[in-house]
Amino acid sequence: MREPPEGLDLLATARDVLLNELLPALPPDKAFAARMVANAMAIAGREAAQGAWEPDVLARMTALAGAPRAFAAAIRTGRFDPGSADHAQAAALLDDMTRARCAVSAPRALGKG
Repeated sequence: MREPPEGLDLLATARDVLLNELLPALPPDKAFAARMVANAMAIAGREAAQGAWEPDVLARMTALAGAPRAFAAAIRTGRFDPGSADHAQAAALLDDMTRARCAVSAPRALGKG
């Protein structure tokens, strides 16, 4: 067990200080860079909170084709093209993976944040 504050809390606090205390004091030509850093910090925080691929995603991928590289290779060879037996399962898995990634990098695209 870690001692408080934990990494995610530290990252959130640092981002808050950057946006609310440091950014207003920066010259205008540095404001964009500061906002990019704050955005990167927010993405890193969401990514850390989400963790690696969900066990369910990996299990579904493994059931369809094996490890992530094998799944990608199967997609490239057309194994999951429309009309194939596993198309619906692969499409649903890719949709879930895309939504999970958007939840980290672009939550507004999902109507969040």
